[in-house]
Amino acid sequence: MTDGSRPNGGRPGGGRPDRSRTGGDGPDSDRPHCDRPDCRGEGLGRINARGFCTECGRRALPTAPEPIPPPTQARTPPPTQARTLPPTRPGEALTSESTATTARARRRDVARKFTVRPAGEDPLALPRVELPSLRDLVMDDPHPPSRGQTCGWEGCEEIVGAPYGGQPALSRGYCPRCRHPFDFAPRLSPGDLLGDQYRVIGCVGYGGLGWVYLAEDTQLDDQPVAIKGLINNEDEAALRTAVEERRYLTMLDHPGIVRIINYVTQPDPRDGALAGYIVMEFVGGMTLAQIKDHIADAVRPYDGPRLYEHILAYGCLVLRAVGYLHGEKLLYCDLKPSNVMHYEDRVKVIDLGAVRRVGQRDGGPPVITEAFAAPEVLARGASALTERHDLFGVGRTLEELSDKATRQAQRPPGLGAESYRRVLARATAPDPERRFGSAAEMSEQLWGVLREIHSLRLSREQPQPSTLFAPTSALLDSSLGRIPDLERWLDGEPRPLLASGLPRPEQVPSGLPVPFPDAADPGAALLGVPTDSGPRRLIEQLHAFPRPSAEIRLRTCRAYLELGEREAAARELAIAVELIGSAGPYDWRLSWHRALLRLADGAVADAQREFDEVYSALPGEYAPKLALGYCAEHLGDHEAAKRFYEAVWQRNRSQGSAAFGLARLRLAAGDRGGAVDILGGVPKVSRHYDAARIAIVRVLSGRLGHPDALPTAEDLAEVRTRLPRLYLDEGRESGPARDRLTAESLEVTLDWAERQSGAGERMGEPAGHARSRRWVRRGRAAAAAEAPRRGTEPPSLVYGEWEDESALRAELELTLRRLARQADSPEALGALIDHANAIRPVTRV
Repeated sequence: MTDGSRPNGGRPGGGRPDRSRTGGDGPDSDRPHCDRPDCRGEGLGRINARGFCTECGRRALPTAPEPIPPPTQARTPPPTQARTLPPTRPGEALTSESTATTARARRRDVARKFTVRPAGEDPLALPRVELPSLRDLVMDDPHPPSRGQTCGWEGCEEIVGAPYGGQPALSRGYCPRCRHPFDFAPRLSPGDLLGDQYRVIGCVGYGGLGWVYLAEDTQLDDQPVAIKGLINNEDEAALRTAVEERRYLTMLDHPGIVRIINYVTQPDPRDGALAGYIVMEFVGGMTLAQIKDHIADAVRPYDGPRLYEHILAYGCLVLRAVGYLHGEKLLYCDLKPSNVMHYEDRVKVIDLGAVRRVGQRDGGPPVITEAFAAPEVLARGASALTERHDLFGVGRTLEELSDKATRQAQRPPGLGAESYRRVLARATAPDPERRFGSAAEMSEQLWGVLREIHSLRLSREQPQPSTLFAPTSALLDSSLGRIPDLERWLDGEPRPLLASGLPRPEQVPSGLPVPFPDAADPGAALLGVPTDSGPRRLIEQLHAFPRPSAEIRLRTCRAYLELGEREAAARELAIAVELIGSAGPYDWRLSWHRALLRLADGAVADAQREFDEVYSALPGEYAPKLALGYCAEHLGDHEAAKRFYEAVWQRNRSQGSAAFGLARLRLAAGDRGGAVDILGGVPKVSRHYDAARIAIVRVLSGRLGHPDALPTAEDLAEVRTRLPRLYLDEGRESGPARDRLTAESLEVTLDWAERQSGAGERMGEPAGHARSRRWVRRGRAAAAAEAPRRGTEPPSLVYGEWEDESALRAELELTLRRLARQADSPEALGALIDHANAIRPVTRV
């Protein structure tokens, strides 16, 4: 048990104390009465030879000193009177200073002896904690715990040794409830040889169970070891816990858990009683309680935005140790900052005195710390202990650390802060069923949030395949990355604008990642087999599955959505809810599929609420953030959409849907170049690479928001460079897709040329002069320099292989005639031919 720990649910010592048990010095009529107004002895307490009351166990009140009279005045000395303090309730401790402040000052004093160096570049890398000399940790004047300790005698839970009435904490005294003596002074002194092998150097700390000493193994080249003894050898609960700690430590083998070396006994120098000591490896580092003070003081390297990455790394590493314990069917029970040590660039869980077997009901009340214990354990004790209690402790430990990060410079960027908040909210949920189900599950989400914050801070991706969602080949885009259809030239709009590309809600379900089936479900094996069946045939095959399966029903639900049969999809989801049963309210898969149904209905706000539930359950996953980004964009909240899309995009550049979402937001703000930059970042390994390259060409050559919002000459020149490099028509140099994309860009280029002709006429040139002028190809820099003088953009960037506007018209006419061959009706053919004739350049007779 360490600071603040107590056996929860122990037998309290009620009633008046037995005055026949004085614990040593009994009442003596010759000794003075206790003069405390709140003494439990009600006037019967006597001050023993050691200065303590035999009834209330506290020191006598100090006698007020007589005032010294001025030398020129004579006075009659008044009778001596004791200084009284304000009356208090029985057992109430009065402190002149905050015990928490005292403990924090001591932690800071020790922490100043360490050197903390910055971490490496790996996301899981921790700062390096170094100590020049282990002897620097030895306490010059070891004092007992400032908050006192539980008495522990025959189950007594009274706190003894706490500061009282403005006086400091006592090392020795009597329990005011059961009258048993206590002694918190160290039992070992520097130079003592324990077990004829371990030479004590001094005290380095204390916990609820005992003092921790630094010693040297004289039989192993003076190797440093830690020796742990009991503060109170007569605390039965502490003795029992120490035995449990020894037993469990000997069987554990994990790099993140402190290792036991030996167990030795030695007579106590005061009473000769045989005392036991645990010999452990010495971990020379700082506890997370000390790291917490570094965070509060913004001590480097805990002063910048990487702080939350370090906190999440602590969580991931601690969960490895906790998961190992759970695999051994053990519960840690008392996870808190003071029980986790950061040494060098590693983390180790220490003080396993509270470890219990999973399901253990005997062995007394659990050793817990109230501030880090799950609500159900505080309410019901050992019967409520499960793995989720330990995960609650991990969450509270991380929360303790991050709560000290009050400076803006320590905050994580973008969506990182919200994802961090949600991962802790789930870990510390009051309802244990809403918490993570295992250390591995929690660690995976912490790791996901860590990668998200890391990538947002550095704008450097941290891709890693999800274990919960399979990527989809579909793209959340309705037009930008697609070759325009012939309808673009048949709808009667002479100068169409570039469409935003935002898909309709009913199109979105097929473009979102797909949840992997639960491996424990009977139908998981069938769903893991690839199939080429269309949705209708797939539904028939899945309905033939002979066993009840929630995953089969969820897959059938998605198949019906692909067919647009919303009611049938809802029936399948309802069956899945029945199969999942009582766990349904906690199953994120149901929220995910309910959101898909809401999208099919066009109820985007309702879908957003369901996706938000998934985000809260899986804060480290990108899939719910992608879905929430779409919902926010559709509802017009572009700032929220940007945060969600960026969290996905910066973490994994292969997520083309996030890139297209960000590009749409840039276009909505009129930032053509920003949209091109985002789309240009989609890597070649992404399945959406070709769509992004097509979208770049369309964005560079599109009209944004208004028919007159034309691209610049540089944009059009970039189109002429990029378009031939696109992979279209199965890699052929020509084909229907390339013709349509070429026609679209040439039409906008012609608009630009006509605008230049209009500018030339306004500058005094004869009508038609600009149109017949022959442009000479020049370098980009020279043309750009010429533009300010002429008042127009450099035309040579647009007119490359075309000599003038007539040549450009001729090229567009030929392209439109090739498009006419793609017409599937006489009406479409005629419309395209008419369009080509209208573009034909004027010829001279």
